[in-house]
Amino acid sequence: MRLSSVFISPPLRKARDTEMLPTTATASTPPPAPTPTAAAAAPGEPHEALLLALGHLRLRDLLACGRVCRRLRGAVAGDPLLWRRVAVEPPLSHRVTDEVLLALTARAEGRLRSLRLLGCPRVSDAGLLRVVERNPCVTELYVPRCTGLTADGLVKVVQFLHERKGNLSHLRLHGICKMTKDHLDVINSLMCRSSQQHDARALYYSHKVHEVLNTDDDRHIDVDVCPICRNVRLVFDCPRDDCRKVKGNWPWCRGCFFCVARCETCGGCIDLEELGETALACSDFLCMECWLKLPKCSTCNRPYCERHANLKESLSPSGQFTCQECMAFASSLESLEEGY
Repeated sequence: MRLSSVFISPPLRKARDTEMLPTTATASTPPPAPTPTAAAAAPGEPHEALLLALGHLRLRDLLACGRVCRRLRGAVAGDPLLWRRVAVEPPLSHRVTDEVLLALTARAEGRLRSLRLLGCPRVSDAGLLRVVERNPCVTELYVPRCTGLTADGLVKVVQFLHERKGNLSHLRLHGICKMTKDHLDVINSLMCRSSQQHDARALYYSHKVHEVLNTDDDRHIDVDVCPICRNVRLVFDCPRDDCRKVKGNWPWCRGCFFCVARCETCGGCIDLEELGETALACSDFLCMECWLKLPKCSTCNRPYCERHANLKESLSPSGQFTCQECMAFASSLESLEEGY
């Protein structure tokens, strides 16, 4: 029988064609479904990118993320690197006590490097000392306006870090009551700096001084002894060229805010005659040069400083406005006229 006359039945041909198909895709079974990638999160679970963003959140947002789900709670509470820098800011400042602060810093497992308590009145000397004893490697300690702390208690904290061979390099003490020159001299000596040698970087007055923490001040200790009143406060240098040319390192206009009136815009010193000519619609001060540059109230011809520019009322497209005092006076006149 010849080969060309061989007849292959349809079932046999179908089986032979099936054997020739690749194993990954047969004619009888559909292709397998693609497996989910590792980056895709399970339903209800946070994305991996969110875990990477935890290190950039503030304390309030970080605590809120820990209450979202179990995975985020474990990531927030179980990673000591997230707690190497603790900054307690308003509105949490009035809610943090000694016990709460100890619990927060305990998550760093002894690796705390920076502790910033911005206006925390319920933190005491004993509570701060307990935190420092468990974290002797602190390099930054900011306690501005913490009215529950005392100068003697802060000296004990700095002395403990000095005895433990710590490396405390930045200290913020603005707003601590009853801080004297003796306290400051002891702190300077414990931080291995002479009390007679001041930081070369000058501190100029600006509107950021009114904030709880002035981020522009990179000196080792923020406070100094005022050369006029001899109190330990924030001492400002004058940016005016005329004052800089004065011979000696202590010009007459170098002092705290209570001793030398300063311009809210440029930070320069202002004399008494200039104060009488540069009246403002707010409670701050301006020098004559900065006063002339600002727009004035259309009624009383008084400007607002940049810090209180949001208080302008009846702002027209051309920039004319009326201050709040004039608006209140006008409304009182209208009410009197309606009474008659």
